Amino acid sequence: MYLDTVKKKEIFAQFGGNDVNTGMAESQIALFSTRIKHLTEHLKKNKKDFSTQQSLIKLVGKRRDLLTYLQKNDIARYRAIIEKLGLRK
Repeated sequence: MYLDTVKKKEIFAQFGGNDVNTGMAESQIALFSTRIKHLTEHLKKNKKDFSTQQSLIKLVGKRRDLLTYLQKNDIARYRAIIEKLGLRK
């Protein structure tokens, strides 16, 4: 699999503070962003893979919901994660 437990722990350690802090909004957003990038590359090669396209749409929605939650509750954390991941241009 493209995202094994070691890579997930690295993502959680980088964005969540430590590798066991998996529930933090920043770590979830970072994990979703990694998966979205992977699925986007897959869809560039396989244009007719509609199940992957549906999964990508669902992931983008989940990430958007978490970003909205973070924006409403703590704008400083929201701005920090946007800057780290480079989501806005």
